[in-house]
Amino acid sequence: METAKKLYFGYGSNLWRQQMDLRCPENKFLGVGRLADWRWMINTRGYANVAPSPGDEVYAFLYELSVSDEESLDRFEGVPVSYVKQIIPVEHLRREGKKTVQALVYVDVERLDVGPPKEEYVGRMNSAIADALSEGIPRAYIDKYLRPHIPAHGVSA
Repeated sequence: METAKKLYFGYGSNLWRQQMDLRCPENKFLGVGRLADWRWMINTRGYANVAPSPGDEVYAFLYELSVSDEESLDRFEGVPVSYVKQIIPVEHLRREGKKTVQALVYVDVERLDVGPPKEEYVGRMNSAIADALSEGIPRAYIDKYLRPHIPAHGVSA
């Protein structure tokens, strides 16, 4: 029986803790992570993606996943058609300081052009943004990278 745990960097709708608990019931939330020199976008599929981009950054939640959680997430993320899995060094931002860890990141390496979000995705992303802000992801990051793609439905500006 395989018991290997893996760190996962969830940067899109998987910032929404309730969605992650449904998709990956054994997950353990570890806090906020940061990926330097990458940028966040909505790609032509209408979903979040990240791509290398010097000077940019991506904030996300770090989760510890069981093997069954990772298999479940692979299905939700459409591996290997929609995303491929990469292990990338990210900063785990902890109270006691930053620590570099190796984390699983789902990346769409085929569709790197920006596109509009799927309508159903906007609602999930707004829940994700609320959770991101409540866990300390900087509002300036949300405003710079996520809000240009994700309208705040029902939220006054």
